[in-house]
Amino acid sequence: MKLLSTKGFSDYQLLDSGDGKRLERFGKYIINRPDPQVIWKTHLPESDWNKADAAYLDDEKKWSVNNLPQKWPLSYRNIKFYAKLTNFKHTGVFPEQILNWEFIEERLRSAGNNINVLNLFGYTGISSLVCAYNGAKVTHLDGSKPAISWAKENQLFSGLGDKPIRWILDDAVEFTEREARRGNVYDAIIMNPPIYGHGPKGEIWDFNKNFPELLENCKSILGSDPLFVIVNAYAISSSSVMLTNMLQDYLDLPIDKIEYGELALQETSRQRYLSTGIFARYPL
Repeated sequence: MKLLSTKGFSDYQLLDSGDGKRLERFGKYIINRPDPQVIWKTHLPESDWNKADAAYLDDEKKWSVNNLPQKWPLSYRNIKFYAKLTNFKHTGVFPEQILNWEFIEERLRSAGNNINVLNLFGYTGISSLVCAYNGAKVTHLDGSKPAISWAKENQLFSGLGDKPIRWILDDAVEFTEREARRGNVYDAIIMNPPIYGHGPKGEIWDFNKNFPELLENCKSILGSDPLFVIVNAYAISSSSVMLTNMLQDYLDLPIDKIEYGELALQETSRQRYLSTGIFARYPL
């Protein structure tokens, strides 16, 4: 089991955490947002927290903003994207994914051209853009129309408008069922399944019920020698061991070639980690 941790990148840092909140830098702006799992003590003085450009007020269920634009630019290497404050208490950017972005880059660069990647629950599309920039043909699926619009906006901002990204607004289970019937095959699959969710037509997603079904479908559309498979999960009670067992059972991936563990951010103010989710990915 591995702790997949990062100190961030040029446009992101976890400055501090504690007392049910985290203090982060996204580009040139400081954000104070809640995180109920953070029950330890803060490290930085209160004066640093008070300098935040935006803070989410849990009692009022809204953001308190000081001089913050509706959206602002960030970048990772050659990929550009916008951060925005959302009603879900995040910015649409998940910086703990940087080590998965690097993992994707390494495998695509060594694989040559004509690699087909399926990104399920792709949200604002940064992983899809990393794939496209590195030569892959991408099918990006999400059940939220605003999320896909945001991802398309990021594509144009990155100057990747001519790259082959197919944007799909659909339910993941239903789409993969149809892809299996069509005989379509992908060389790599990325998944970020939520604990609960809804498809564009009101379809219900329940991780414990629907994830096995989704993997069963993915088995039919994943090539016999996959370039990579990545699964990330947030806010679920199970461990990464569960993800590993699922990939072994449903996708027939060798368990000794699956890396799994926790995704984490490391604070810049001290050597302390904040776990954000779990992952499993193939191959080592």
